[in-house]
Order: sequence, then C-alpha cells, then structure tokens
Amino acid sequence: MNKNITSTTGLALAAALFIAIIILANATLTSWRVDLTENKLFTLSEGTLNILHNLEEPVRLDFYFSQKAMIGYPALMNYGVRVRDMLLEYEAHSNGMLDLNIIDPEVFSEEEDQAVASGMQSAPLNNVGDRAYFGLVGTNSTDEEKNIPFFQSSKESALEYDITKLLYNLAYPEKRVVGIMSSLPIFGDEQEKLPKWTITDMIDEFFEIRVLGTNPKNLDGIDVLMIVHPKDIKDETLFAIDQYALKGGKVMLFVDPLAEGDRSKPADPDSGVLPDLDSELNKLTEQWGITVLDQKIVGDINAAMHVQTRSATGPQEVTYLPWLRLAKESFNQDDFATSQINVIHMGTTGIIEKNADSEISFTPLIESTKQSMQMDRDFLFIQRDPKIILDNFKSEEKKQVIAARLQGRATTAFPEGLLDDEDNKKNSKSDALISEGDINVIVIADTDILNDTFWIRNKPYFGMSLPQPIANNGDFVINALENLSGSSDLASLRTRGEYTRPFERVEVIRRQAELEYRDREQKLVATLQETEQKIRTLQQTQGEDTTESALLLTPEQSAEIEKFQTLRIDTRKQLRAVQHDLKKNIESLGAKLRFFNIAFLPLIIILISIGTGVYRVTRRN
Repeated sequence: MNKNITSTTGLALAAALFIAIIILANATLTSWRVDLTENKLFTLSEGTLNILHNLEEPVRLDFYFSQKAMIGYPALMNYGVRVRDMLLEYEAHSNGMLDLNIIDPEVFSEEEDQAVASGMQSAPLNNVGDRAYFGLVGTNSTDEEKNIPFFQSSKESALEYDITKLLYNLAYPEKRVVGIMSSLPIFGDEQEKLPKWTITDMIDEFFEIRVLGTNPKNLDGIDVLMIVHPKDIKDETLFAIDQYALKGGKVMLFVDPLAEGDRSKPADPDSGVLPDLDSELNKLTEQWGITVLDQKIVGDINAAMHVQTRSATGPQEVTYLPWLRLAKESFNQDDFATSQINVIHMGTTGIIEKNADSEISFTPLIESTKQSMQMDRDFLFIQRDPKIILDNFKSEEKKQVIAARLQGRATTAFPEGLLDDEDNKKNSKSDALISEGDINVIVIADTDILNDTFWIRNKPYFGMSLPQPIANNGDFVINALENLSGSSDLASLRTRGEYTRPFERVEVIRRQAELEYRDREQKLVATLQETEQKIRTLQQTQGEDTTESALLLTPEQSAEIEKFQTLRIDTRKQLRAVQHDLKKNIESLGAKLRFFNIAFLPLIIILISIGTGVYRVTRRN
C-alpha cells in the first residue's frame, strides 16, 4: 500500500513539475529558437539588422492582434504569436529606436476605432459578428504612417521582408524617382478595361513613379529610366535617352522580339501580314555594343514550362519550349540584381549578343541552360501546337543570354547632334552635346517577365482577392532598380523565402520520359489517324452506293472494317499505356517517398523494440 501511494504521489509531482516547466519556458524563453530552415527564414537577416542599427529617429509600431478572439482558431493564433515574437526581436535589436505597442482591440472599443482609422482590415470569424484584427501600423517622427492591413499566413516566408520594408519606408521617406516609358498597358487601360499590372504597384512601394508616355523629350530629375517595349520612337526621344545614359543616368531596358502583352494588330487583318510585336531600339543598343536578335526566341528543354493541351486521348500535359521557368543555375550569383533570386518565369524571350568589336563590359545576368536553341520567331507565330514545336527542338549545346548588364565607355549615336528636319541644322538642344560617357544599363530581352500572367496568381483570402507571387519576377525588377539607384538594404531579405520548392528529381524523370516515349506516341497517333481514315473511306464508299446489292456489306468488307476497328482499339490501348508509362516512374518515386515518410521510421522503432525485448528475455533466461 505504501509503495502504491509513493508511486502515485511521484507521478503527480512529476506531472506538476512538467506542467510548471512548460509554463515557465513559455513565459521566459519565447525568444529562444533554433532555425533549421534552409534559407534561415526565422532569423533576422543582415539587411534587417543594418536598417535597425542605422535608424536615426524613433519609430512607433502598433501591432493590432485580436488574441482573445482568435482562441478558437489555432492556425491564425499560432501565426499571430509568430508575428508578435518577430516584432519583439526587432525591438530588441533596434537600440531603443523602436517603440512596440501590442493592442488587442475588442469589438466596439476605442482600440477598434483606432485600428479602423489606421487602415487595418478585419476578418470575420463567425456569423455572430466577431471580427479579428491582425495588422501593423508604423509611425515615424514626422507622423507619416505605413501599414500592413492584415498579415497573410500564406506569405509567412516573406514576413521579415514585409516588416523591414515598412521600417525602411518610414526611415527613408524620400523616394527616388523612376521614370517609366512604355508602349504596353502596364498602367492599365480604362477604355479597354485592362487592369494595372502588379509590377507597377510593387515599384510604387519603393520609388516615385513618373509616367513618361511613349515618346518623352525631357528626362531631367529621373534617377532611373525604365524603358518597356519601345516602338516607333522619334529621334528626339532617342537623342534624349542617348544623352541621359552618357551623362551617367541609369537605364533598365526591356525589349522583346515577341511581346505577348502587346495588343497591336496588323493594319489590314486580311492581308496575311503578321502583327508587329517586337521592340525597336537598335540604334542605341548597337551603339552600346550589343545586338538583340529580333527574329530569334529561346527554346530550352530543361527550363520549359508544362501546359495543358488536347490529344487524341483527351487533355494532356505537354512541354512548351518558348515559356521558361528559370532556376538558380540560370542566374548570375555574383551580381546584386540576381544573386538572391530563386525562380523567374518568362515567355518568348529574345537573345542578347555582344558585338565583336565592342569594348563595353558585358555581364550576363540571366541565361538559359545549355540544352537550348534559337527558334525562329515567325515559326512560333504560325505554329501554336506545343508538340510540333517540341518535335523541332535540337539543342545547340550553348547558353543563350537573356539579360545582361552593360558598363563602360560608350559614344553617342548622334555624333552631329539632333538635326532639325527642316533646314538640317543642329537643334538648340544639342548645343551641349555629350559625345561619350560611362553608361550603366541593364538589358532584358523579354517584356513578359512583367506581365501578371507569368508570375501572379490571385487567391481568395477572408473574402478578399489578393495577388500572390509564384515567382521572383518582381523581386528581380526591384533589386535591379535599387541597385541602379544606389540602394541595396532590402535585397538581402526580399527573396529569402522561395515561392516554390519544385520536385527537381520529378522534373528530370518527366523530361526523360517525354523524350523516350514521344517518338513512340507519334507513331501510334499516326497509325490511329490512318486507321480511322480507312474506316471513314469504307463507310463513305458504302454510303454513296445506293443500289440494293450495295446496301449489304460483302464478307470481305465486313472483315476489313472489323480488322480496322480492332486495330483502332488496340492503338488506343497502346496510347493509354504510353501515357501510363510517362507517369509510372513518378508514381514509383512517390510510393518510395510515402514509404520512407510514413512507414519506415515506425518500422525501425518496432524492430528496435522487438530486438530489445528479445535481448531482455534472452538475458533474463
């Protein structure tokens, strides 16, 4: 009896001690953590620490967190605690320059009114009317406010970036000016009801945007000139760009041999003339020592995206060579603009080549893999079948340059200045002509990198439709603009969280399977088409003959049709088998992964337990 009481008391004391330790640890050790993620997503980056250490004026942070209302929603509650802990870590590293206030606004309270006035968004929790607030408001010494209306759990990997961006904009309220000259509807079009592209909102968060139209003449006061898909450029504009670059102005140029966002149509739709969808700035790019091939497009078997298409057996996923999903191996790891980029989506990209006689420093930023080729642009205009495009692929075993940085001494493309069309005399603007100078230009042979279609997906979130990036397209643009304008604090953390974690082994298996079975599938499809054509021919011949004797099939004709129908059934079976073979290796790999993730560890534990038990019994005997 005494032993039982002692055992029960000991267990109760052990349980009480265990609970006390948990409560104590939860109260005192919340800032202790071990970050085991690949990209150290839960550790403050060097860029964040630099911004915190360089704060010259105090910043107040009001964190609205409806902790009581979220008790019944563990996922939201846990993320709220994660955000709170992150903000406390910011405060700890700010040398006293951050004042963090954690506010739990109750319904119909003054705190709720304050949250609404500060631009916070509420999320409905139930039908009773309970609402939760989960956002952040920052205020600097001049009472300028920046906010995050609602923290989205789907963007947890970008949490540090969002908070640091808010602090950066409060610490450095004066934005640098980016002049955007574009012939694409990146700012939307009210007449055609086209929405504004997400990239413009992203740029607007960090810079002051100055819309320049398609043919600006004055580029004064611009820190970075961003040119998107130049077309029909007048000499006055070319001269202004030329002089701006030679004076030391920074240029980011997007050109494209086939801009899928260009809505231009041929002057005469019935003429058979292809629409003009290519960019035109050759007079300056050639002067800068490069050539952007206007008739060629990159096809890359390793980076090609997969699209849905219809086949004889139904919908099917096919590799589409002109659309690229470029990974880390395609980016220059030594250049600020691309060193932190994980993945970029591009469409029908052009090719940049350095001229043989050029002395300009030419640094590739984005390249294709070696398993690529130069495809004819007009062929892609005419042929839209991904399978036929894939059949024409032949690797050139050479990387194609898609984006590059140009630096060094260049000469003007207007050695005589800007001439007046009427009397062929120098215009007054060219009196102070700059004949040569050092340029700093980033050229990207693609405009679709900016198009929402390639890198944005709109997802519903608590009744709202929010743009969700699926690639680092926007990060690359902002990195490049910040680099050209002289700032680099945010880039070290902007792309820390990967948007996608692809199954690289699965992609390799998929490509190998497609190459192995494509020829076999083509032969089977050809056999199927030929068989169906023969059946139709026999049936049509029978239908055209209306005589009474012809209405009955001869034994030979019946046997022939039956033979072709049997062949058609067999061919369809073989086609299904080919498609099954395409997935077989992937499914096999998935089964192995499921086994190791679900069954392997429990099996090892069971075997160890059995072995231990057998050992103890043997030892006891």
